[in-house]
Parts: sequence; structure tokens; C-alpha cells
Amino acid sequence: MSDSRQAHWENIFATKPDEAVSWFEPVPETSLRLIRSCELSSSASIIDVGAGTSRLPDALLAEGFSNITVLDISAAALARTKDRLGHRADVLRFVVADITKWQPKLAVDLWHDRAMLHFLTEEAERMTYANAVRHAVKPGGFVVISGFAPSGPERCSGLPVLRASQNSIAGLLGPDFDLIEAFEEEHRTPQGGRQLFVFTRFQRRG
Repeated sequence: MSDSRQAHWENIFATKPDEAVSWFEPVPETSLRLIRSCELSSSASIIDVGAGTSRLPDALLAEGFSNITVLDISAAALARTKDRLGHRADVLRFVVADITKWQPKLAVDLWHDRAMLHFLTEEAERMTYANAVRHAVKPGGFVVISGFAPSGPERCSGLPVLRASQNSIAGLLGPDFDLIEAFEEEHRTPQGGRQLFVFTRFQRRG
């Protein structure tokens, strides 16, 4: 499954321009608002998992953060981000990894995931993901996860997705993480479609 998943995403990012994919955002405003709410110091360690070619690293650099890790299963996606950022990419860490196999060797103040978890439709994959969160996030650290809401799309990029509520995401992370806020928000795709997302922000107990 992992090899076919990687091949799928390598093909997507090797063949489609950023603006052609449904999840594209010129500026990730909602993610930034949630991250700002965490009131992190500029030296805070941040990881963006399933980053693809997201503009979040650009925005975080502009906000003064520099301890940023960008993780994705697609090397093509991360290469495109490096090219876009130019010399600014030198301060970032880029990790090509399948989240269902990745074992974190870093401690972070913030874990950010916009629309990756919902591609993990098998329970075992989601448990591995949750274990990665628990290993990576420091006590007192934050987790921002978003994905398709219960009434959102059933498929994305040709793949089935597992839609989630705030309660199901909270249940996956477990009792060490307190839900601070959650809401649903509509995303307008570049093609004019409408997709309903759920956004959640948690804090790990100290």
C-alpha cells in the first residue's frame, strides 16, 4: 500500500501545477490563524506533515519562524517547495517520508496537518499516525489537524477519504490532548467547488 500511495502522490506533484489541485490555497489563512492562537515563540519547533506544496512554510517564514520541518511522501512536492522558496529554503528541514512508517526523532511545539489524516482510511494507519503525534509533540505543545468534515467529500485526488468530526479526531489522539477549539469551514477549490472541512486545535497536557 505504501509504495502505491507514494507513486500516486509523486505522479500528482510531477504532473499538476499547484493551482490545479483542489486543496490549493494562495495563503493558508485559517491554519495561520490557528497557529497564531498558540502564541508560540519565533524559535518554536513546527512540523507541517503532508505538506505537499503548501504555502504554509512561506507564511511561517514571513511571520518570523525558522525552526520548521516540512514532511511529505512526495519528493517531487518538496523539491517544488524548495525551488519556490529559493535561498529561504536553506533554514528548513525537508523530510520525504510515509507518515504510516515514519518514526519521529524530533520534538515539536506544533504539529500541523491540513488534509493528510483523512487519506489514512485504515485503522492501523491512523493509529500509527496518532503514535507519531504522541512521540513528536512536547508536553504543552499544540496539534492543529484539519480534514473533510462528516458532510464533506467522500473522495479526493481519486482516492477515498475518511471524513471526521472533532470528536473522532480527539478520540484518535487520546486523553493526553485537550481540544481547545473546533469548527467547520468551507474551502473553495480553484475550480470553484465547495468542500466542507473540520478544523481542530489541541494542546498536549504538561
